[in-house]
Amino acid sequence: MFFLFVLTSLSAQRFTASLPNYEAYKAFRGKPLSDKFSNIESVKVIYDLRKQKMYYFNSGVILLHYDFVVNYLGYGHDLEIFNNENYSDTEKNRDFLLGNLNHIKGTDKWIFELAASDHMPISLIERFFNLVKKSTFIGEKLKFYLNNPQMMEWFQREEFKIPCVKSDYIFGELKYQEVVRGSNIGILKKYKIKELETIKPSSDEIIILDGTPDILPNVRGIIVNELQTPLSHLVLLGKNRKIPIMAYTDIEKDNNIKRLLSKKVELKIEVDTFFIKETTKKIPVKSAGKKKKLTIDNSVTELVSLSAIPKKGVNYIGSKAQNMAYLIAISKETPFRTPEDAHAIPFYFYTQHIQKASISPLIAKLLAYPHKDSTVWINKQLKKIRDAIKKENVDPTLIAKLNETFKNAKFKNFRFRSSTNAEDLDDFNGAGLYDSKTGILGDSIKTFEKAIKQVWASVWNEASYNERELFGIDQQNIAMGVLVHRSFPDELANGVIITKNIFRTNFPGITVNVQKGENSVVKPEKGEICEQFVAYHFNDGKDETDFDIDYTSNSNLNDNEPLLTRKEMSNLYDVSKKIESKMYRYWRKNQFHPVDIEFKIVGEKRDLYIKQVRPFNY
Repeated sequence: MFFLFVLTSLSAQRFTASLPNYEAYKAFRGKPLSDKFSNIESVKVIYDLRKQKMYYFNSGVILLHYDFVVNYLGYGHDLEIFNNENYSDTEKNRDFLLGNLNHIKGTDKWIFELAASDHMPISLIERFFNLVKKSTFIGEKLKFYLNNPQMMEWFQREEFKIPCVKSDYIFGELKYQEVVRGSNIGILKKYKIKELETIKPSSDEIIILDGTPDILPNVRGIIVNELQTPLSHLVLLGKNRKIPIMAYTDIEKDNNIKRLLSKKVELKIEVDTFFIKETTKKIPVKSAGKKKKLTIDNSVTELVSLSAIPKKGVNYIGSKAQNMAYLIAISKETPFRTPEDAHAIPFYFYTQHIQKASISPLIAKLLAYPHKDSTVWINKQLKKIRDAIKKENVDPTLIAKLNETFKNAKFKNFRFRSSTNAEDLDDFNGAGLYDSKTGILGDSIKTFEKAIKQVWASVWNEASYNERELFGIDQQNIAMGVLVHRSFPDELANGVIITKNIFRTNFPGITVNVQKGENSVVKPEKGEICEQFVAYHFNDGKDETDFDIDYTSNSNLNDNEPLLTRKEMSNLYDVSKKIESKMYRYWRKNQFHPVDIEFKIVGEKRDLYIKQVRPFNY
């Protein structure tokens, strides 16, 4: 009976005034409310300004600061008053200081963090930080985390008297990252990226790779050894596939995983941890989905201007070009620009090109081939098709039409972008599968013809062919339209926006990844970290001062300094929300789904250009 009593009294303890050791911290720890970082444990902290009392409370049981003050400190106001007064930029009406004491698991790094929407003045931040330092065992190891633009500005001006850190302090320690959460069963195998050119992993395998693959193999799960940009093509394709994917930088040193190689395992990926163990469970059989038929309308034989919205254009110029026409229409009443001189080359010209005697038998042979698992033969055949497409001349009337259309354009460099009937669809985004190329008006090397043929040939890239095969998409009727507009040699930054907070369920906001210059966000070079933040309106969103930014990372190509101004971030938020609501009217769908938007910041005036929009598929 005595034993039971001790257990009850421990579990009943909901808060304490101090944390004398790690055991005390462990008893109160929970998960952070946001999934922006993996591998973090957190304890919530409140300082009662009136009573001058400190509270560390059980964050596994009590999830919100507001719940604690109502249920344990007798606070009587509603949530809106609580938010307005206790996250404000003054001490005047505040009852409480609210914070989070975070620990990077497996390290000696301790981080004190406020909500990004907390506008606490420096004097209060420093007072709160020192109170936490004094009432815990952490001492000099405690650092203050800068997670919003205002704090970054103060830090730049050297106004803080406490030790501050940015996201690079956290990223340097991250060994594990949940890329796509979920679980699956399969045989654990290990491959080098290079080997994937000649070996096709079995579809019942969970594979370990020594880098990030360009082509996602058809497997049960993937473990890579390098951290990922959250909106990279690997992530988007993985989410589309609904297979668990994780990054684990210490995979080579993990003896447990070495022991499991070639065995049947169950892999479970969660936000802050993963589980892998041998299993006798059956590998579930994948059900083949319905074959997806594709529509081609080859009746349009002219270049299509996107300054007016084409009727049912998806059927003859593809989704990407059709969506560009919608963006151009939206931009007339919303503060953003779209790439100038936007036109589309219809499917007709691609279809005409591949019907040539040197190309069509190669495609027919590939599609009739019975041994679909023969990677080497299929890849050789795909290359033959691409080479044949590039070898044949493009219909000269098409080149004449382009030269005529762009002869008086302000720009000479044009971007030719894929717009197939098998991408940017509701259940198949095709992110990164096809190629874009630049052609220069009147140039003898970077010709329009060469750019068009390279884009057409990318229909038969290994990645695009395999992904369509996997999703049961009709390879017989694939068609490539080409979206053409001026190119951007002078971009200052480029990025991706998802019009939802992907790190915190049921919490408002947009998620933004942005990188300096033309360095890719979706296919970053090894070691590059982009700027990432969630932007949201804390209350009703009617007031500019109500707009908040929560940084997850800053660009290591920009010395970890912000790439965008607060005004630019606010504009991005407003523009992306308008695009989201208008696109769903054009698509005639409900507005419960977010969209995926690509943007650029261009030129001396730092103009915002939106270059793409598509449904966000997960």
